[in-house]
Amino acid sequence: MEIDIDINKIDEILNRGTVVEILPTKDEFRNKLLSGEKLRLYIGFDATAPNLHLSHAKNFMFMEKLRKLGHEVIILFGDFTARIGDPTGENATRKQLSREDVLENVKKWIEMVKPFMDFNNKENPPIIKYNHDWLSKLSFEDIMNIASNFTVQHMISRDMFQKRIKEEKPIHLHEFLYPLMQGYDSVSMDVDAEVCGTDQTFNALAGRMLLKKMKGKEKFVVALTLMENPKTKELMSKSKGTGVFLDGKAVDMFGQIMSQPDEMMEILFVNNTLLSLDEIKEILNQNDPKKSKLLLAFEITKIYHGKDLAIEAQKIWEATFSNKEIPESVEHTLELDETKSLMDIAIESGLVSSKTDYRRLLDTNSIEHMDTETIIKDDKQPSQIGTYRIGKKRFFRIK
Repeated sequence: MEIDIDINKIDEILNRGTVVEILPTKDEFRNKLLSGEKLRLYIGFDATAPNLHLSHAKNFMFMEKLRKLGHEVIILFGDFTARIGDPTGENATRKQLSREDVLENVKKWIEMVKPFMDFNNKENPPIIKYNHDWLSKLSFEDIMNIASNFTVQHMISRDMFQKRIKEEKPIHLHEFLYPLMQGYDSVSMDVDAEVCGTDQTFNALAGRMLLKKMKGKEKFVVALTLMENPKTKELMSKSKGTGVFLDGKAVDMFGQIMSQPDEMMEILFVNNTLLSLDEIKEILNQNDPKKSKLLLAFEITKIYHGKDLAIEAQKIWEATFSNKEIPESVEHTLELDETKSLMDIAIESGLVSSKTDYRRLLDTNSIEHMDTETIIKDDKQPSQIGTYRIGKKRFFRIK
């Protein structure tokens, strides 16, 4: 596949707003893309959970744009490093997973990203790799040799470690090994560039240093935005109900996007749609937040679920929230079981993630029996059949 050096395409990718920083410099990376040389680029993910949200998705979309230019793109799943546990930034050690847990999550991830990455491309498909293939084969001598390239001072300088030290929280020795292992990924795959979120820049730079020392090769580090709310500085989080997730139906995604605060619109347009920057600017300049958000929800839902389901999702949303109607088709219909509480039913249906989430919804008067217009105040057994609404966009029916 011939390398595309169209300067307008390259500048659109680099200037769109997804990229936060490029090391050593943006100009050097741009010139490399314009040179016509085929680059090997990778992005790594530790599949520590079975779900993905739009902040993850924009990373895959960024890689797909580079692949379409003709470059070799590697999606690396850390089925080894996920079991070590990269420090989370939550002042605590991340729970270690089994390899089976990680691989099960990976299967779900691949299915979720297929709508926007062309794995069936015959000329230049994205390549999937697993770092267990090389990290599991390292001897203790190999690890000692890798570790000899780093100092304790370098490792301890990581901001999340500094925070833990200040708060007298433990730092486990195996957590120091994580940047070494991620760094060795670059050496093993002999890459030209690594794409990562800004929370992974420390690890990516460890790989840049290791590749330079072990192979005498320079590596670009391309750090992408984490898509935080510009007002609250909050990141997408399923546990907090603040994200837009890829594992649901079209109507769920549409509703989750419509529930996002207005200040997130430009960020979502830039990072998660295929519209040009000029088109986005024109939409936002109309100063019609509802119309803009409807278009945003449609464009994103269309990418993941197709045009027809996006149209249907919009009709359902408008019927439910613009006209205050119950959707004609409620996805979850359950038999009345008086031995189970409403909370149990809601969790089993998948509409509520946990007991904590359910109680939070109760506290905010967010569970309603639609037929009687009654707000649910407790967790008693459901004595009434009919349709229930959870929050603004989730429905189930008990018959």
